Amino acid sequence: MAQQTMTEKDSYLANFEREYQTTLKVLRAFPPDQFDFKPTEKNRPARDIIWILTLNQMVIVPTLEMSELKPGGLPAAPKTFTEMLGAFEDAHRSSVAKVKAANDRTLNEMMRMPVGPKQLGDVRRIDALWMFLHDTIHHRGQLSVYVRGCGGKLPSIYGPTADEPWT
Repeated sequence: MAQQTMTEKDSYLANFEREYQTTLKVLRAFPPDQFDFKPTEKNRPARDIIWILTLNQMVIVPTLEMSELKPGGLPAAPKTFTEMLGAFEDAHRSSVAKVKAANDRTLNEMMRMPVGPKQLGDVRRIDALWMFLHDTIHHRGQLSVYVRGCGGKLPSIYGPTADEPWT
């Protein structure tokens, strides 16, 4: 049997979907009545972390359509946890469709985007997609601490947790 090579787009989509499902588990474990929870005064409230996770789903479409992403100009966050969870799920569906429709030429095009404080740089579109996925993973880690801190039960992410053991 001939071995089939996975394309860069297929690899991204497989990882994007797996991380989305894991993030969705963490979001669903978050106690909705703790939407304004923050562990310390310096931390952002949970609603802001959840909105960042949603924006990271939304940003895929402009990443594939625009020649430059600039800081600012972000949509306003929904007011409730339920609305935000719905926006997260809707944005994911739109983003998956957009990536599936993208061809290799588009994915390999360069675009300008923030790459550091007050700094724009040229980045391949597919690399930008990976950057947003890694940012999602980072902020999901933040939210997992919030879940536990406000009394939720933390699901497994990359391995068992005290709340969801594998054995």
